[in-house]
Amino acid sequence: MAAIDLVAESRASEDFRKQVLGYGLTTAQILYRMPDHPALLQSYLWQSYDVFPKFPALNDFLDFWQRSLDGPLFSVTVAHSKLIKPAEIRAVDGVFRLH
Repeated sequence: MAAIDLVAESRASEDFRKQVLGYGLTTAQILYRMPDHPALLQSYLWQSYDVFPKFPALNDFLDFWQRSLDGPLFSVTVAHSKLIKPAEIRAVDGVFRLH
């Protein structure tokens, strides 16, 4: 039982795996009109790991929004930052010892 727990703890998280594959943290500020009061705008923040520049996860979410929710979209502002790129992972050339 303890060996199974150790294996589960040593796995990398899904978010970390996405970062290594080139995904970056994407934040979208979505302004939408209130269904009952179309003159008022409401703000919604969406955040997930996504691929720049096509943003398939964000586009899937926006498609879901337009199909399923009553508040029509007014604007979407996107910010994206790649946290870890494959090029940033380098092999270590030496070993440093500290006594």
